[in-house]
Amino acid sequence: MPKEAFRLTKIVFTLGPASADERMLERLILAGVDVCRLNMAHADHAWTRAMIRRVREVCQRTGRHIALLMDVKGPEIRTGDLPEPVELTAGQLIDFLPQPGESEHRILAVSVNYPSFGEDVQTGSTVLVDSGLIRLEVVSATSARVRCRVVVPARLGNRRHINLPGVKVRLPALTAKDRADVTVGIEEGVDFFALSFVREADDIDILRRYLSEKGSSARVIAKIEDQSAIANLDEIVTASDAVMVARGDLGIEVPMEDLPLIQRRTVEACIRLRKPVIVATHLLESMIQSPVPTRAEVSDIASAVWSTADAIMLSGETTTGRYPLECVQFMKRVAGRIEGTTSKGYNADLPLKTHKDRLLRSAIVLAQEIGESGIVVFTRSGLLPQTLSALRASRCPIYAFTDNPVAFRHLLLVWGVEPFLMDFGAEPEKTIRDAFAYLLRRGWVQTGDWMVVVTNVLAGEQTIDTIQLRPVE
Repeated sequence: MPKEAFRLTKIVFTLGPASADERMLERLILAGVDVCRLNMAHADHAWTRAMIRRVREVCQRTGRHIALLMDVKGPEIRTGDLPEPVELTAGQLIDFLPQPGESEHRILAVSVNYPSFGEDVQTGSTVLVDSGLIRLEVVSATSARVRCRVVVPARLGNRRHINLPGVKVRLPALTAKDRADVTVGIEEGVDFFALSFVREADDIDILRRYLSEKGSSARVIAKIEDQSAIANLDEIVTASDAVMVARGDLGIEVPMEDLPLIQRRTVEACIRLRKPVIVATHLLESMIQSPVPTRAEVSDIASAVWSTADAIMLSGETTTGRYPLECVQFMKRVAGRIEGTTSKGYNADLPLKTHKDRLLRSAIVLAQEIGESGIVVFTRSGLLPQTLSALRASRCPIYAFTDNPVAFRHLLLVWGVEPFLMDFGAEPEKTIRDAFAYLLRRGWVQTGDWMVVVTNVLAGEQTIDTIQLRPVE
């Protein structure tokens, strides 16, 4: 059996009408997706429960398991309902009403769902509506009314999202809707929760405490999508279990030309702090309608892969797009092509805090010098594979074996790690042989390949960390 191709970069897809069919789900899972995202901005609880169970059933049938990520909606400011859409014009005045009331004659009045809107903005502030399509400037602000002048006009419809670049808003980190959604995710055993509009580390702690109260071991992903998050980036990365560069809202909140710099800075911070990072939004946006991507989109994916982001994500492409399977296949092809061009090496800049860290670095150097080798590591918590991953060793597959189903699913998001769920034997030697047999059976290695095994042995009453060099037999 030829070796199975090893892909370093993971693929996250978002579930929706285009991908929810059992047959399509099966094709996507077999095509190589690693994590399924549920976007709670557009999902009710009955659908969510049904889809989680469907994903698990398809995984069981195909024998390939993926992780589940619930993306909670988070706090947001939206306009209210209008009798009909309004075509705005440049220079026109518009009143936003945080409190019930009426505007002056001939000035368009629009309600807003955020009572403190008028207290947070000031004269001269920028207000962006509908993903930045409409740009407004605040002319005056009181607790009852925020009057704006239209700078860039467009059609204003119902319940449009409002962004306030550079403004620190006083919205709760976790809304009542979020808590209800998270409770459903906990009951269904979701592996990751992504928190929207994270502004500081305390926001992460609020969600983590809620998970702990409910007895959940799910990981928390911080979505970086506003200027406050950028200012507090390191503390947010430290507080979270993983990070998502949510380029949709982030691209509205910051100057567009700063977006690549922020993406790069975030990826580098996550690697340094040993946290997985997802690059999300618009990677294959044109493929919502087109069967092939643009050249720029291919380059965008390649850039994320070159930066060694842990994962790249599909949103509208797999929820409402016409070509969900083709999107996954293109991502996989581009990632494989770019990864195949990298030379041997590792992240020599990663701070190594312990002797065990240095031992793991030695395992990588040994595996790379042997060539056509890989590292077999045994873990219950997932920490050793995450450290190996942070070293970002090219051409050095990390095969992580665990008997912990929770750790197995969490490792599905980690760069360069292929996790396997396997019972550990009473004797370490049997566990190692079982792991080799597993890899042979699944086509990941061939007889005669040399593997670097990271394990520990008992010497009397002392546990000693070791590196073993062993052939696959």
